[in-house]
Amino acid sequence: MVDGLHGAIMKPARYTPREMLERLVGMPTVSRDSNLTLIAFVRDYLAAHGVVARLVDSECGTKANLYATIGPQVEGGVVLSGHTDVVPVDGQDWSTDPFTLTERDGRLYGRGTADMKAFIAIALALVPDMQRLRRPVHLALSYDEEIGCLGAPRLIDALVRDVPRPAAVIVGEPTSMRVVTAHKSMFIFETHVRGYEVHSSMQDQGVPAIMYAARLISWLADRQRENRARACPDCPFAPAYSTLHCGLIQGGTAQNITARDCRFVTDIRTLPDEDPLDYFRALERFAREELEPEMRAIHPETGIDFRIRAAVPGFAAGDTDPAVALVKQLTGQNATEVVAYGAEAGQFHAAGLSVVVCGPGSIEQAHQPDEYLSIEQLEAGTAFTRRLIELLSS
Repeated sequence: MVDGLHGAIMKPARYTPREMLERLVGMPTVSRDSNLTLIAFVRDYLAAHGVVARLVDSECGTKANLYATIGPQVEGGVVLSGHTDVVPVDGQDWSTDPFTLTERDGRLYGRGTADMKAFIAIALALVPDMQRLRRPVHLALSYDEEIGCLGAPRLIDALVRDVPRPAAVIVGEPTSMRVVTAHKSMFIFETHVRGYEVHSSMQDQGVPAIMYAARLISWLADRQRENRARACPDCPFAPAYSTLHCGLIQGGTAQNITARDCRFVTDIRTLPDEDPLDYFRALERFAREELEPEMRAIHPETGIDFRIRAAVPGFAAGDTDPAVALVKQLTGQNATEVVAYGAEAGQFHAAGLSVVVCGPGSIEQAHQPDEYLSIEQLEAGTAFTRRLIELLSS
């Protein structure tokens, strides 16, 4: 149990989905910070309604996953999965307080409204309506999704171990309530090039870390160009190929010194039928077999180090999978879609569970300044969850 989460049990309270969303947005659970205030609130709220929540702590003890079963302890229930963390607002030009829910022109503004506290808020607000369930609803709330889906593996292990096997997992990422059956993988790693400093006029005696890092980044760009050139026109993903992207880089001391260090972060997102490790291993071979011999011929203590930050599997479900069929039934949709972003769906799927992605809000609003959720989407998500409760109660 996480320290500091032993607050007083609330009186049973009822919130509308909007009121619950207001409470959750008001808790700034940016990934770099703790989410324990939100977790404590949810735990106590559920306890007030007679629902026991279990926590799965992070290694550092400043964050926690939460899972809880509402209804009978039988197989065939449905997991409603959402992440509690949000991305930072640093440097973004917001017209409202990002951690105060603000309504304007039919939209609810605030960090996390779209990605993805609305899905969680709806599920929590409707807990009092789940008293007649004949098959359970399992709530699964994770931490650190935004920095690589780091909390979900522990949460999924606990769910598989402790709850009766569910028939379906609904991951509530913002899909505008459309049925999503596939997403790309997400593989993130840091590269550290260790060079040797000399005056830039004496480059033959130095090992310029930035220059060698540039060759690695160029290798990544070449692979992406090759992927784009052979992209299948019928591929449903956009972009229709695996991507290799460097988004962060730092290094060097001055323009006339060969850089001693250069670090950069790479984000590889592959189609579900590709393995990002294949790209990573090929890059590592290029570093070991071509670049490091050149570097160490000049100075033996130079080299290239790699550190994997996150590895999230891709996800692909069939149209007749139980979770997909369920959400098609609830939404009345026949068509399915795919998304280019990574999510926890791949991790649930890798654990042998039937998974689908469907939730209120648009991914186009996620991570943006003035992030918002339309009231129409909040209402659509609420109606969807009510239909699920009715189905599980019959």
